[in-house]
Amino acid sequence: MNKLINLILILIVTPNAFAMVHTESETYCMAQNIYFESANQSFAGKLAVGHVVINRVRDAQFPDNICGVIYQAKTKINWKGNEVPIKHQCQFSWYCDGKSDEPVDSATWLKSLYIADLILEVGYSDITEGSLYYHADYILPYWANELEHVVTIDNHLFYK
Repeated sequence: MNKLINLILILIVTPNAFAMVHTESETYCMAQNIYFESANQSFAGKLAVGHVVINRVRDAQFPDNICGVIYQAKTKINWKGNEVPIKHQCQFSWYCDGKSDEPVDSATWLKSLYIADLILEVGYSDITEGSLYYHADYILPYWANELEHVVTIDNHLFYK
């Protein structure tokens, strides 16, 4: 029994190498991306989408923070003088599809917040093996044949 308690204490107090220091707004950004990109996916599918964001943050070709990665887009100045993303010119399609970016399904939103927190606080191991890209299985982006397919989780194909 004492060995089990010691193991539990070690797991609780030992920081995971995959955990990240983050802010509440980054947790919100991550949850939004999980919600809109993988709401209908399994737990593993949601984790995988989150890990692509983390992998991009750690890669020099992308912004160095979670919200920057998620909201990365080609932009324009609208008629009000505000900088806005150009429709269908974003890294993650939900951000510039012209639809509302406010979650409407409370249960799915709470799961997305929970999983975002797990990824950022607990630091689950990366099940995508460092993937920087993914797409749904019903489309074939121009870049897919140029990258190494790593894994398929639910209906998303992950690449590096």
